[in-house]
Amino acid sequence: MRSLNIAATGMLAQQTNVEVISNNIANMNTTAYTRRRPEFSDLLYQNLRRVGAASSDAGTIVPTGVQLGLGVKTTAVYRITEQGSVQNTDNPLDLAIQGKGYFQVKLPSGETAYTRDGSFQLSDKGEIVTHEGYQVMPGISVPKDAVGVSVNASGQVLFKKDGSIESQEAGTFKMAIFPNEAGLEARGDNLFMETPASGAATEGNAGSTGFGTLLQGFLETSNVNVVAEVTNLISAQRAYEMNSKVISTSDEMMSTINQMK
Repeated sequence: MRSLNIAATGMLAQQTNVEVISNNIANMNTTAYTRRRPEFSDLLYQNLRRVGAASSDAGTIVPTGVQLGLGVKTTAVYRITEQGSVQNTDNPLDLAIQGKGYFQVKLPSGETAYTRDGSFQLSDKGEIVTHEGYQVMPGISVPKDAVGVSVNASGQVLFKKDGSIESQEAGTFKMAIFPNEAGLEARGDNLFMETPASGAATEGNAGSTGFGTLLQGFLETSNVNVVAEVTNLISAQRAYEMNSKVISTSDEMMSTINQMK
């Protein structure tokens, strides 16, 4: 009976759905996390009577035919790049991106990673780094005797020295945008890597055309909608139960046939 295999594919698809939803809920408080959405498509169809086949010598054709579907499969887990809300932290090195763009991070391997998590700190050398100690490009250092650090909307890092009135510039954050943000590869630690699907990164300053601006003392929160996720979880659970019911019913039907004498 095809229904056994068909329902099995349905259960596997809903299992994937629940796993994606659980990851969204688990990251509801993760800085700059973007929720995921699974996408499904139907599997190949078995043609018991092909559409458009000749039905007589007079040239008549079959108008609809008989096609039996073979189930469902997971085709993608799409990342929703909608911006989350911003939360005030009063930390001068916390930066939120308002609009499009990613910070560039230099990994120990020499590769460049990208993130919207702006919870930065100072290293022992005064460099602005991520919470893992990775350097935020282009590599900005703040003197140890600086008494105040500010970051404007364009990404300029300014500081003052004790007894000085005028601010000095330590550097400017370089932002990156991509033709297809959903094509970035997640690497964990809120980092993403460029892929052929994302397209090449375009570098620029915050506030320039196509780039968002920076907001100091704020962090972007997760864009997960908990109410919607719980609703989706209940729907996925019910779909899983219905597919399991199909398997139970098919098994009962096969038992009935086996008991016939």
